[in-house]
Amino acid sequence: MPCLAWHLPRNGLIMQSHSIAASPRMAGETELQINLPATGFVRQPLVLRLVPFSRSTLWRRVKAKAFPAPVKLSEGITAWRAEDIRQWISEQGAPR
Repeated sequence: MPCLAWHLPRNGLIMQSHSIAASPRMAGETELQINLPATGFVRQPLVLRLVPFSRSTLWRRVKAKAFPAPVKLSEGITAWRAEDIRQWISEQGAPR
């Protein structure tokens, strides 16, 4: 049975995580390890660490249906399905 690891809502509700390497965001960082859950939800700060664009561009792409749409979990909490983010990442650079 998978181990359940729950984090604060700001970091996403994580069920089972796997590491993926992403490009560093801050000067001086040599490698950045981000745990993207296999299932569950991730919040905007984590999504922005995984994609090479800004918050404005993220929402512009969501509106244009070029990036997965988030799910409204409650009045103040919006998150993305980890599965949708993983699929989007895997489709980048794939032949069309």
